[in-house]
Amino acid sequence: MPSCGLLCVNPSEAEYLRKLVNGLSAKEYFLFNSRLLVVPATGNFDAFFCAGPAVGAAMAVLALEKLIALGARQILIYGWCGSLSPDLKIGDLLVPFEGISEEGTSPHYPLAEKAQVNVDIRYDLITMLSEKGYAALEGSVWTTDALYRETREKVALYADQGVRGVDMEFTALLTVAAYRGVDLSAVMLVSDELWHADWRPGFKDGSFRKHSRELVRTMVEYCRDRR
Repeated sequence: MPSCGLLCVNPSEAEYLRKLVNGLSAKEYFLFNSRLLVVPATGNFDAFFCAGPAVGAAMAVLALEKLIALGARQILIYGWCGSLSPDLKIGDLLVPFEGISEEGTSPHYPLAEKAQVNVDIRYDLITMLSEKGYAALEGSVWTTDALYRETREKVALYADQGVRGVDMEFTALLTVAAYRGVDLSAVMLVSDELWHADWRPGFKDGSFRKHSRELVRTMVEYCRDRR
């Protein structure tokens, strides 16, 4: 399998990704409750893989472990996150470098030091996004298994610590990647704002969905054009 590829966390984006790369002669394989698609090299373009969905830490790690066993060495994650900070609005991009874990999967992968995203890949992603017209902020992410226990108290606590986003997969994926000795980076689209007195969702809006699919295409182009 190609060493570099994209894992789309969300079911709707993973389905769009599948349709997108089917036009690139991708071969499709079973990957637990997910899909693996391998796009062959053509002309000046490298081969790469696409996978997803993988919602929640445990499911995401099942997919990641299989991808690593098959030869993945540079995994890019595309997903959504909630914003804990007023400087991140719905539709903005977050490129995380580390996270705070409140999920139950990463403790099974003990590390000597805290896992962090590869610096070179992170900067390369930010540069690519900037060249495409996207402004991406960096920051840390709070990952939780308990979607309905993102309380106002916790949001305020982590926001005070400078944490910018919240999701359900990132710290588990990053920890497993570090444990297995592979590189993993992520790009997250802000889907909702938790820093208001009332929760503000944006993921049902048509313009948000269009924006998200544009980013899926951008990430596919990044994998394809990385030479």
